[in-house]
Amino acid sequence: LVCLSGEREIGVAGKVIAGAMGGSVEIVPLYARLSVEEQQRVFAVGKKRRVVLSTNVAETSLTVPGIRYVVDSGLARVSRYAPRSKVQRLPIEPISQASANQRSGRCGRVAAGVCVRLYAKGDFAMRPPFTEPEILRTNLAAVILQMKALKLGAVEEFPFLEKPHARLIADGYQTLLELGAVDKALELTALGAKLARLPIDPRIARMILAGQAEGVEAEVLVIAAALSVQDPRERPLEKQQAADAAHEEFRDEDSDFLGYLRLWEWWHKAGREMGSGKLRRACTERFLSYVRMREWVDVHGQLGEVLAELRGGSGGRNGGRGGRAGVRGRGRGPRQGEAGRGEAENK
Repeated sequence: LVCLSGEREIGVAGKVIAGAMGGSVEIVPLYARLSVEEQQRVFAVGKKRRVVLSTNVAETSLTVPGIRYVVDSGLARVSRYAPRSKVQRLPIEPISQASANQRSGRCGRVAAGVCVRLYAKGDFAMRPPFTEPEILRTNLAAVILQMKALKLGAVEEFPFLEKPHARLIADGYQTLLELGAVDKALELTALGAKLARLPIDPRIARMILAGQAEGVEAEVLVIAAALSVQDPRERPLEKQQAADAAHEEFRDEDSDFLGYLRLWEWWHKAGREMGSGKLRRACTERFLSYVRMREWVDVHGQLGEVLAELRGGSGGRNGGRGGRAGVRGRGRGPRQGEAGRGEAENK
């Protein structure tokens, strides 16, 4: 098991190993954007010696069987919010001692194992004992909004185990002020109370409420649900050109967001014309994840239900106005039966 920082590094390492060792080993990539079928390859029994190239998916989310050796690069992509640019980034950073020990624990489960760390012992000793808690490196707007809605008091006075930096708290308040969720006195507004009811990022929730006011709620609801789940469009490293060609069917020259609407319309049209098995095959041919498409539909339905409650009616899950024909999808998808649970490793 080789622990690397990202998809690109896995692709480069795979080519180098294949060139050096030829067909004597089987190279198995493992990262979140892979399809479910490709991720399941890691659990299959192979005839050759296997080299699993993985991100930190294999660190805690799942256990790869039969690992005897671990090669630890000492790096990982860490989600970190930048208040100045207001962007959630994924920079490559050195891992903590706890993460390094977790990686070494992947080997030696059934027999004696070996972990090779590609960094010095002194480097390991200088690293922090534990990974920094997520609340110290994320946008706090959603946290503050929920605390206001639940009347838990000021976020500055809340007894967090790890108290967020004052700069992050100020940035969270500023985001809510820009959205109209709090007033100048930093008190929750009526709009903020509605945003707190929607179980998504406040900025995306604000899009939905703005869509209501502009008469395009149905379309914005589809786009908001798409932005709240992992992209269902797959792009395998070895088939990138084929995937790009297949996705041209859903591409819109004017807007990537309108591309989501095209994909949504195709999904529901195909669902009416095909059974579950044929729909799965159609998704595979178009490099789409069936599980993620179902998750998209689930989130859309849940948001529609919350909006119906906010309107005080029982208008179903559509989110109001009819809009385009393909935007009127309901419920869990074209067919019931197979659980769209999503992929735990992608969370």
